[in-house]
Amino acid sequence: MSERSPAPGGLELVENLVNTLDLETGADALDTEEGRARLGLTEEDVPAARELRESLRAALLAHAGHPPHRPVPPLGELLAAAPLVVTVDPADGSAALAPAGEGSLTARVAAAVAQALVAGTWSRFKACEAADCHWAYYDRSPAGRGRWCSMQVCGARAKMRRYRAKES
Repeated sequence: MSERSPAPGGLELVENLVNTLDLETGADALDTEEGRARLGLTEEDVPAARELRESLRAALLAHAGHPPHRPVPPLGELLAAAPLVVTVDPADGSAALAPAGEGSLTARVAAAVAQALVAGTWSRFKACEAADCHWAYYDRSPAGRGRWCSMQVCGARAKMRRYRAKES
């Protein structure tokens, strides 16, 4: 839905996961082999990936000042089960959290969220306020008050609805 550039750093993974579901059409990329492959998932991983996706969406809606779209498990509880390790680069001594072992989707997402917290980008990662969209996007607006994934689509629709409501 969005014409925005991808979210920075590891948040691109989170953005790709959240945006696997098109709420307007109901199409879910996790239903396809290609969609699962893009995230390194098997068919057996899909129920947990969907649960994680919707918990992420609820957190991103909260960043935008909106209530959850539906009851979901708290994101913190899902991420708490993610095995992470601290890695240290021998060349420059920089440290980071990384998924332990093979790196499940939950662990990769937890590492991306941790990286975004350190970088200060997590709070600007939001979900579109349009009820038929809720697409994930990174808010690059100067004041951090973006509301829609796309001004040309979701923003224009919202403004047109407000205009028509005034005219009635």
